[in-house]
Amino acid sequence: MTAHDQQTTRRLPLGTTAADCWCQAIAYTPADGRTFQLGHHLASTPRLAMRWLHGRARDIADQLDPTAARPARHWIHDHAENERALATLARGKPYSFALAEEATRYILSAHPTGSPR
Repeated sequence: MTAHDQQTTRRLPLGTTAADCWCQAIAYTPADGRTFQLGHHLASTPRLAMRWLHGRARDIADQLDPTAARPARHWIHDHAENERALATLARGKPYSFALAEEATRYILSAHPTGSPR
């Protein structure tokens, strides 16, 4: 991912508040450096951010073969990791989950809008 791609994917809409979390899902192909936006969402709480990330992870997993989908399905149901993610976001820190299949990497992330980038 180029520096320009990273900056582009981190832009926030006007009118966000410190309590909001900017969520996004991207696919990245390291071989050619292309990035594809798979969705974004402004959640009003860390819990709603995680709910959105889990939904996107389900959508991605549904399109992968069962072996590649297994880590995403495990992550969705990992209560301890979910609590760690919520605590991270509540402290104003970004959280991300990465998933890989063959030549494609998927990155699901949430960034509290009040946190430094």
